[in-house]
Amino acid sequence: MAAPKLLFLPLLSLLALLLAYWLRHVDKDNLQERLDTVLTSLLRAEEKVGLDVRRPPRIAIGFGGCLDIIVDGVALMQEAAIEPSYKQVHHNFIETETQLAESFAYFFPPGAASERYVSNDTLFRKLVNASKRLSEMRWALGGNAPVMANRLAAEGCDVLLGGRLSTEEISVLSDRITVAGEPITDADIHLIMEYPTGAKWGNYVSRRANRYIVHSDSHNPMIDSLEDFKSQLEAFKPDLLVIGGLQMMDSFPFKTGQREARLKALQEMLFSVDQKIGCHFEMASFVEQDLMRDLLEYVIPYSDSLGMNEQELPNLLSLIKGGNITVLSDPYPRVASILDQMRELYQLLRSQEPKSGQRVLTRLHVHTLAFQAMMVTKGSMWKNTMSATAKASLTANRHVCGSARIDTRKAKLIMDDSFSVSREVGSQRIPFKESRPVSCWEEETFEICLAPVLVCTEVFQTAGGGDNISAAGLVLQI
Repeated sequence: MAAPKLLFLPLLSLLALLLAYWLRHVDKDNLQERLDTVLTSLLRAEEKVGLDVRRPPRIAIGFGGCLDIIVDGVALMQEAAIEPSYKQVHHNFIETETQLAESFAYFFPPGAASERYVSNDTLFRKLVNASKRLSEMRWALGGNAPVMANRLAAEGCDVLLGGRLSTEEISVLSDRITVAGEPITDADIHLIMEYPTGAKWGNYVSRRANRYIVHSDSHNPMIDSLEDFKSQLEAFKPDLLVIGGLQMMDSFPFKTGQREARLKALQEMLFSVDQKIGCHFEMASFVEQDLMRDLLEYVIPYSDSLGMNEQELPNLLSLIKGGNITVLSDPYPRVASILDQMRELYQLLRSQEPKSGQRVLTRLHVHTLAFQAMMVTKGSMWKNTMSATAKASLTANRHVCGSARIDTRKAKLIMDDSFSVSREVGSQRIPFKESRPVSCWEEETFEICLAPVLVCTEVFQTAGGGDNISAAGLVLQI
């Protein structure tokens, strides 16, 4: 009887392998079906609201612009012969190769977006020249305002763009965009150092795909298209005013009082805009506390709406509460944590009685890798929050994958199957439903909508992601 038993054991092993193989395919098929259902449902939510083609939305947006050089960040560091630093140090600006290595080592492992001014012209030229030797280097239109403008135009809006741009930059703008600002010959250049999830630099491994940006701008920090933009604003008759690109002022070597003077000029423009016209301020990677405090005085009180990511939300909240900033935060925050931070920021910014010309915050949009969250005051000017949240979510995939058509074979969901609406004990849990992926509910004076992101697994470009997402979210809400 021993021989038959010996023959039976290999048969059992073969059957186990075949069963495991079959189950793996069943799981894969179920996952693919789930992603397809989520996509179909998000598209349906996005398409519930259409633009009035008889009168397209008119959006005025400033400021600045640049040419982006997009490269693999690790490849650029290697080409420039900048070795991995064993020290991980946060620097407000970059002056030496050592500081660049320390700063890149600080942000690369968690996969946190960062943008730094390089005060050393020789170092910046070295990096630009090294990037041009890389075979996969490419150019793209850059800067918050032009990138948002192109997205808004692609979604059917007519746009007034405040920025001083070169002929190269203007050539890739949509015909629906009117530029307010004198042309320039020497465009500011930004080096976009991209890296995917799992990228390695020495002993460091990135937890998620992102980018580290360096620049040495001369035009953008001065917001030198402001006066031309202001002169055309009233005649343009916008439905919405969008302000962005102010992070270019961060750590820039202004003369004494120069930055404050430019921000006061911007404040005067915001003060003069009819309050029936919504005003959105797009946050960015700010590290200089003095500039953040200036924004809290000159810009944020004149904004109805704020847009930011999972790093910028706790950064702003920390400054308001404790007078300091949080440069690095969790790159994969839980839904409950983000919602609690949004509530707190919303209440803090609305707690003070607005002075003459100031506005009351009525909209917050936070975009993370895993989900989109929008908080809108009941009865405010902002419409179609559910559809706008879905559109923002879909745009995240479209931009990062570099395709208007979403391929679920190149996507994944990383949001939990259910989430708590707060970290407080006993808080409501909301289950994730593939057929109705956008969850909306009301609390006190506001409504919240939250949508999962079909996270792109074959990254084409992360830079400009927040700008495209925020712009798309705004289109359906005015």
